[in-house]
Amino acid sequence: MQPIWYLYILRCKDGSLYTGITTDVEKRLEAHRGGHGAKYTRGRGPLELVYREECGSHSDALKREWEVKQLKKCQKQQLIGEKG
Repeated sequence: MQPIWYLYILRCKDGSLYTGITTDVEKRLEAHRGGHGAKYTRGRGPLELVYREECGSHSDALKREWEVKQLKKCQKQQLIGEKG
């Protein structure tokens, strides 16, 4: 059975938003918080999980990640339900 992939968005201490994909959002968040996630999130804590979306396959998650990374910050804020 194939694992389910998720797109997730983290808010960093500086207000920036980081987008990534994983099969285990909680485990990946802990990796980010422990300094073992993406280079971008190191030193930008505390990190807050603000969005999670089930994508299905790895391929679907990669496509969705690319789409979200093309959005402007105000569009990402709308996606996660915030006012820009």
